[in-house]
Amino acid sequence: MLVTGFPAQAFDTNCYVVAPAVGEECVVVDPGIGVEEHLREVLTQLKLRPAAVLLTHGHIDHVYSVTPVCQGSGVPALVHADDRYRLKDPIGTLDPGLVSMLEQQFGRRQGWVEPSDVIELADRQTVEIAGLTVEILHAPGHTEGSAMMRIPEVPENVSGASVELTDTILTGDVVFAGSIGRTDLPGGSHPAMLKSLREVVLPLPDSSLLLPGHGPATTMGRERQTNPYLLEVS
Repeated sequence: MLVTGFPAQAFDTNCYVVAPAVGEECVVVDPGIGVEEHLREVLTQLKLRPAAVLLTHGHIDHVYSVTPVCQGSGVPALVHADDRYRLKDPIGTLDPGLVSMLEQQFGRRQGWVEPSDVIELADRQTVEIAGLTVEILHAPGHTEGSAMMRIPEVPENVSGASVELTDTILTGDVVFAGSIGRTDLPGGSHPAMLKSLREVVLPLPDSSLLLPGHGPATTMGRERQTNPYLLEVS
């Protein structure tokens, strides 16, 4: 499996491109702010063709570029049903000062246009797309529809893990290396996050490679031993 990731131009949100191999179809995960040019370069260099955009949740820093990416490739956006409403106008929920900053830095948009093709996902649903099998793990707390996405493969040439890796989890803003997603934004819930950590994150095997929405990659084994939030709920 091929995985390449790079940070967006704002908030250091990780955008990932996942494919079976060079020259194949791919999925784009969480196209955030200012990623379009870099994403085009990655797709061209690796000769990849987007088959879908996967969204771990509906916050603006993860979905800002979803519509141009989808419309430019004629592909659907996939998001958990509980965060579907956020795609109607994620900019409208932002502080006006932040909206002004984004417009100055990345260009004024004539309002938000949601993707024309949105597919709603459900917990434990499995989707087959771009030659990949993706399992949806609903893990609310950061938002109502936050989801992690499990692929039962690992990228080539991954090194540094203390165990042999068996699968890849795109964790969004549920869990990071050494931390978890904040729960104080609209739609967030600390009790829901704790429940997700206990019932969705902790059961993952130590051999899972975790690719977070922000920050470096990690493993479940490392987080089980060192992440203070997981230690608290365990």
